[in-house]
Amino acid sequence: MAERPGRRPRRAHSAQVVRTQRLSPHMQRVVLGGDGLAGFAADTCTDHYVKLLFGPEGVTYPEPFDLQRIQQEFPREQWPVTRTYTVRDWDPETHELTLDFVVHGDEGLAGPWALRARPGDVVRFMGPGGAYAPDAKADWHLLVGDESALPAIARSLEALPEGAKAIALVEVSGPEEEQKIDSDVEIVWLHRGYRPIGETLVEAVRALEFPKGRVHAFVHGEASFVKELRRLLRVEREIPREDLSISGYWRLGHNEDGWQASKREWNARIEAEQEGGSAAAA
Repeated sequence: MAERPGRRPRRAHSAQVVRTQRLSPHMQRVVLGGDGLAGFAADTCTDHYVKLLFGPEGVTYPEPFDLQRIQQEFPREQWPVTRTYTVRDWDPETHELTLDFVVHGDEGLAGPWALRARPGDVVRFMGPGGAYAPDAKADWHLLVGDESALPAIARSLEALPEGAKAIALVEVSGPEEEQKIDSDVEIVWLHRGYRPIGETLVEAVRALEFPKGRVHAFVHGEASFVKELRRLLRVEREIPREDLSISGYWRLGHNEDGWQASKREWNARIEAEQEGGSAAAA
């Protein structure tokens, strides 16, 4: 019997900051480019994402950068940590990759980096991953999310053909965080203010009068409100799993490292509970 091939080593892309732009008080855009993006492609999914690699302060890695070698030769506490961001735009002609960052001053890791980023700065990342694109065969589309999902929602809306029926609900802290999206679909902006994250989204989806026909839904954002909407859409609205892209990008009170460590178990438990509820209802 032929020997199974070993796992293909993960290759890190290297890019340089080309320019930055402040989109709103809490959203910073960083455009990356350079020869290191020659083999990169992100043109099949509208929720493509990359995992930026950040090394601990004071740690220098040998060149050329080799993540597999680093993980073999460096102690774990000196390995790069990852932060996941949606591809807002990818231009295959200019090899420019656009990422939008939710920022809160010095809080976090990637946000402060994005605020400090200057042309020529080098960043490395893995990817892309991704699994969703609007299904052209659907009768209508539902896109729901908080700020973290806005890049994917915006990219999805811009990918819809002219005249496609879609409802987009996006929760942001206030009107100053709204953005102009190049789409004929009008986004319903929900202003959170001091309310819990996602509360206005759950209310809006629950109150929504669903158009007739098959819906293809995209619901991403903070894990707790995504859990509520998963139940609403899967159990109450009986949307088939294959017509629903739903994920908790992040969880309040957790950084990405902590959330990713428990995310699979969280999702499996919630899905089991809600699938059981759906079967019982049937």
